[in-house]
Amino acid sequence: MPLYRAMLHGQFVPDEAELLVIGPELQPDLVFAAYRNGLFPMGTQPDGKPPIGWWSPNPRGVLLPGELRVSRSLRRSAGRLHATVDQDFDAVVRGCADPDRSGRWITARVHEVYAELHRRGQAHSVEVWRDDELVGGLYGIGIGGLFAGESMFHRVTDASKVALMHLVERFFAGGDERRLIDVQWLTPHLGSLGCAAIARTEYLRRLGTALSLPEADWGQRRARGDTPTPPR
Repeated sequence: MPLYRAMLHGQFVPDEAELLVIGPELQPDLVFAAYRNGLFPMGTQPDGKPPIGWWSPNPRGVLLPGELRVSRSLRRSAGRLHATVDQDFDAVVRGCADPDRSGRWITARVHEVYAELHRRGQAHSVEVWRDDELVGGLYGIGIGGLFAGESMFHRVTDASKVALMHLVERFFAGGDERRLIDVQWLTPHLGSLGCAAIARTEYLRRLGTALSLPEADWGQRRARGDTPTPPR
């Protein structure tokens, strides 16, 4: 599958290029391979509609071990909410794809492909609950020491931040500084949480190391169709 190899490892990519290829269409194997090579898919038309673009931002937004900034107010919010992992992946993707959100880009095909990756154990979600109500979460791709974040959402204050806190606690458990959370583009919001921007060459170097690391402990996934039970 020469697509992604040509894009980043052929050494013909200008520094300013971010959208490297348009097409082909989304397929689970291609999407997973793209992440392993530093790319991710996103539609090029409004609301994420096709044709699909394959992106590699330069610089790249990342969150590194020990860098998450947690304010006192966020800690208070975390005490009022509860987080789980891989308990309701589809509901998290639906929350991220809410048509009332500005800048939405998650289409039905995106949902379908990532749901298949989740069934394979390659995509994961963090859910944040207030009692029995899902109020926030995030999802992304996990490969060895890489978690490639795709999207997050919140319905109450700080719920998406609590999801990120829980991801960091689980994914960076053990203190291996070679692990890496990819946040794609650095935004002011992500910067306020401790994310940073690094050059694409540095990202690819770190990616190669991260891919060689053991998988994170994602815990026991519920059987498909079971009712998720948030902790009390």
